[in-house]
Amino acid sequence: MTIASINPATNETLQEFEPLAKDDVIDAIEVAHRAYQDWRRESFATRKRCLVKFAELLRAEADQLSRTITLDMGKRIAESQYEIDYCAKIAEFYANGAERFLADQPMDVDGVDAYIHYEPLGVVMGVMPWNFPFYQVVRFAAPNIMAGNTVMIKHASNVPQCARAVESLFHRCGLPDGVYTNLFIPSEFVETIIADRRVQGVSLTGSEPAGAAVASLAGKHLKRSVLELGGNDPFIVLEDADLDHVVEQAVKGRIVNAGQSCVASKRFIVVEAVADRFLTGFKEQLSALKMGDPLDEATTLAPLSTEGAAEKLLEQVQATVNAGATVLLGGDRPDREGAYFNPTVLTDVTADMPTFDQELFGPVATVYVVKDEAAAIELANHSSYGLGGCVFTADVDRGRRVAEQVESGMVFVNQPTRSQAELPFGGIKNSGYGRELSHLGILEFVNKKLIHLGSV
Repeated sequence: MTIASINPATNETLQEFEPLAKDDVIDAIEVAHRAYQDWRRESFATRKRCLVKFAELLRAEADQLSRTITLDMGKRIAESQYEIDYCAKIAEFYANGAERFLADQPMDVDGVDAYIHYEPLGVVMGVMPWNFPFYQVVRFAAPNIMAGNTVMIKHASNVPQCARAVESLFHRCGLPDGVYTNLFIPSEFVETIIADRRVQGVSLTGSEPAGAAVASLAGKHLKRSVLELGGNDPFIVLEDADLDHVVEQAVKGRIVNAGQSCVASKRFIVVEAVADRFLTGFKEQLSALKMGDPLDEATTLAPLSTEGAAEKLLEQVQATVNAGATVLLGGDRPDREGAYFNPTVLTDVTADMPTFDQELFGPVATVYVVKDEAAAIELANHSSYGLGGCVFTADVDRGRRVAEQVESGMVFVNQPTRSQAELPFGGIKNSGYGRELSHLGILEFVNKKLIHLGSV
């Protein structure tokens, strides 16, 4: 297995890492299990000090850490800087809130003296993706560390410098050995870890096939699991929406992280009364994006994460065009070094085309023109995914009504889907199950123990 950092802007190999042997993995599980025996008993105050220090280190070293993200997976430097700051906020959110979130919960039952007592489970594993190489790790690790669990991370093989940097930060913030462990391992070792009796659960953010494989293993070994498997998020535009605002937000929603976000807007469903105006403005603003070095702050369109990712996206677009879709913009790759892809708009996509129900991970938008609100909702729900979504309208009450009818884990009105430490994040259907962030995120891998007090 190759674990290498390859700069997607130049396709230059920056650093390679040696994967662990199977015996090393077994040893690491034992270290994490032993660390759990003490960490579970540590006070919230002790855990909080470590997470607050972690946030301080993130902010103090933000420039170098942001650069590491950009070199590993190609994110624009401004987005990398935002990611580091956001991770600090997540760490502080759980540092300050965990004791309250996990406080004993009295049961309001007549004639019964009982309460729910929250306890950690043990070693939990995270299988993490490359597209937000700090954020995805921190949103899993921070709540579990504050809950008293110990965590082991298998990060994506193309962001090893990020994986090493996150591990260093967690070690330097005061966590004992074994509370946080980074594993440079091939995918086949994931089953070894999930099967181990000392490991109590697994969380995966990634592709649908990877999620199905991990869920199957978790079920086989009776382990808890949380899955976030991407989406094909609808962006609904109703006829009363402010089109200038809509177009601006459409570009923002589609191009975030060069389109490589699970909750990026992907299917633009526009009521026919405003479709022509929307398409004109959308194409104009996408065409104005400046492709370039992601370390250059003037760049507004970065490369994809790898050459392989760009090639896969091109295959998906070509398959859809060959099936009869229309290319209004782009549809190909630029003639330049690096894993770049031209901003693309596709129309006339129908349900029988190859990519109708696939996630397009890059700067490719599919635009659908529908008759009215009812048709927009029907098309939005015509998907095997259900992660995020958004609806744009001048009437907030109307937006609420539409949002409540969209089959998704999250729906935003008059802004693209986003995440925030205080808000739950997760999906339904093939987008996975479970929730991260907010108070719900810390409850996924804890024992909700009922304690019933009888009379003496």
